[in-house]
Amino acid sequence: MFSSSIVFVDLETTGANPAFDRVIEVGIVKVTAGQLDYEWSTLVDPGGPIPSVIQGFIGITDDMVRGAPSFRDIADEVFARIEGSLFVAHNARFDYGFLKNEFKRLGRDFQPRVLCTVKLSRALYPEHHRHGLDALIARHDLACDARHRALGDARVLWDFVQLVHAEQPPEAIQAALKKALKTPSLPSGLERSALDAVPEAPGVYLFYGENALPLYIGKGVNMRSRVQSHFAADHGSGRAMRLAQEVKRVEWIETAGELGALLLEARLIKERSPLHNRHLRRNEELCAFRLKEEGEFTQDRALELLPLAGARAGELDELYGQFKSKREAHNTLRELAGEYGLCLKRLGLEQGKGPCFNHQTRRCKGVCVGKESPQQHDLRLKTALAVLKLRAWPFPGRIAIRERDEWHLFESWCYLGTAKSEADLHEAAQTRFEPAFDLDTYRILRRELEKRAGSMDIVRLDTPSFPRTRESTEIS
Repeated sequence: MFSSSIVFVDLETTGANPAFDRVIEVGIVKVTAGQLDYEWSTLVDPGGPIPSVIQGFIGITDDMVRGAPSFRDIADEVFARIEGSLFVAHNARFDYGFLKNEFKRLGRDFQPRVLCTVKLSRALYPEHHRHGLDALIARHDLACDARHRALGDARVLWDFVQLVHAEQPPEAIQAALKKALKTPSLPSGLERSALDAVPEAPGVYLFYGENALPLYIGKGVNMRSRVQSHFAADHGSGRAMRLAQEVKRVEWIETAGELGALLLEARLIKERSPLHNRHLRRNEELCAFRLKEEGEFTQDRALELLPLAGARAGELDELYGQFKSKREAHNTLRELAGEYGLCLKRLGLEQGKGPCFNHQTRRCKGVCVGKESPQQHDLRLKTALAVLKLRAWPFPGRIAIRERDEWHLFESWCYLGTAKSEADLHEAAQTRFEPAFDLDTYRILRRELEKRAGSMDIVRLDTPSFPRTRESTEIS
């Protein structure tokens, strides 16, 4: 390790989000051929106020950075001091992520070779569970004259590496370096064994912090590889960095394949609402239009807006659209009204007496003032809505999709469950369900049917010979 040029780097920042927070102090200790070359540090003006909690924690105040250079001012010098050297930092994902983003704002690429001393400590001292900087200082009796200041913490890292060379045989250090430079930089709160235990199999994984509520739920065809990817990224995203810092525990559930993982991920995210998942969450505002039947015709309104989340399978054929909110539904309807010459009052988008706005601008044929019958108007409305209609279920009844030794059951785009054996599948075929619509399941299943068109793994449960005689079904 000492044969190369090394820079021990530490940063202080205005927060934990590299996309929005900024560097306020840089500390660099340069070592060449095992000898201290120099120490260098500078305060940095972040261009805005430092949060009071940060000022209290690290002791750097707004007054201290006032008049300091901006990062743009020191970028060339920082780059020159690091270029060509091994970049060493504790929880390197943090420091590297911030510097990468600072240089990115200036249109510059920053990709040094990085070594994380958390990973190095894990590799050399696996008997210990904690590898944060405070734990290293206490365990190895290291001195730090300025904790939570950039240069003080960078000096500790140089002292730690010297201690490693004094305590460990060269072959152990080389093995640890090889491992540390190759494997993901795990958060200091997560055990290396936790990652090693994740199987290289399809399934769903759950990240936990300090309590029983999951922070994040994800899926992967190879869960170990997918979990590793969370801790190997450059972390230009503040969400990714916050998640990595908060993870303390990983759990997982194996599935037969990718389809099972997709379905389970969608269900668990809705059930548990993890903090860091933005997609697939339960959307109580999800809605669709229903066109009133002829017997329901009134002079007032042709449509009603109904909740789509949880709609029963038998209701889906009457619904139009998959809108995330009432506002999105109404905006779409306004666009169709302009394109097809529809009445805003008949659509329920305007109230009051007199002609609607579209009639005043000659884009409505006058159902609002008696010039056109509701029936004529609504026939045109039905044509306009056709593009929004949910795709018709292409089977006469239930189906099962085989994935290895499991069968996933569906009816009218709704997921009914998973059978683990042929006996369970036969029983499920006779079981009464009241399936509820879920938009994510609908999208997952549409993609799966298109991908598996013509496959013998699609089993129709309305045939007496299933599952031994599998009838392929073309999906149009």
